[in-house]
Amino acid sequence: MSYEDFTPGAAKYSVAERSYPQANADSKLSARLEQCKKEGRAALIGYLPVGYPTVDDSIAAAIALGNNGADIIELGVPYSDPVMDGPVIQKATAEALDNGFRLDDLFRAVREITAATDAVVVVMTYWNPVLRRGVEKFAADLAQAGGAGIITPDLVPDEASAWLKASEENGLDRIFLAAISSSTERLHTVAQASSGFVYAVSVMGVTGARSSVSSAAQKLVADIRQAGVENVCVGLGVSRREHVEEIGAYADGVIVGTALVKALGESGVEGVAQLTRELAGRA
Repeated sequence: MSYEDFTPGAAKYSVAERSYPQANADSKLSARLEQCKKEGRAALIGYLPVGYPTVDDSIAAAIALGNNGADIIELGVPYSDPVMDGPVIQKATAEALDNGFRLDDLFRAVREITAATDAVVVVMTYWNPVLRRGVEKFAADLAQAGGAGIITPDLVPDEASAWLKASEENGLDRIFLAAISSSTERLHTVAQASSGFVYAVSVMGVTGARSSVSSAAQKLVADIRQAGVENVCVGLGVSRREHVEEIGAYADGVIVGTALVKALGESGVEGVAQLTRELAGRA
């Protein structure tokens, strides 16, 4: 398979030759993670889908997340075939779609959340919605709204030439995933292509809160660092403060998703605020 070379500015990059843009020098994510390190802790990263249970409620919940201890907010884009997501998030995103979620709602959410909290906002999205809007337009709209980058669970660096170009042109971070099943070669590819941080998937299977954290997570983080990554954040399965403390001892950020979505569904915005305080050690 051949991939299109592209020339942003004076530099020429070829995905086929495994040559990637430099990491984003003005990365909001890297700056926030560095700030957390200076404070002697891992960053708390919280995920919520836009549009659940309504767009307004999801924005209010994300603002509560940012104002109660989350350093970074992942805004999920509802998608009709969420293969990586567990039942709680699948149900929430399906409800958002049924209620009429549109991509314009995402950019509105990014604008309002960044205006109301100092948390860094990134987008978690499957690749098809980005393609449908147009990669360059999606990137430009996200940057204009104040977003910091995109987490792409179903896009691998080898197939990301358009995104590499658009992200560099718009000053956005590229967050690729690495799993416990990833080969050493794949980890090095992810390390070269990513900026901001690498998302370490600590368990096999779909997302969902678990009673314990995978024992493979620490080795995966070490392997990713060995591949040359500065910042590694761990997700999938985190639901309690003790998980945050355990993972925070060796990772740069701890990602919580299902537990927060469940709290929103059961107890509304205040439920998200309360759980965030607990996860951040503020409760």
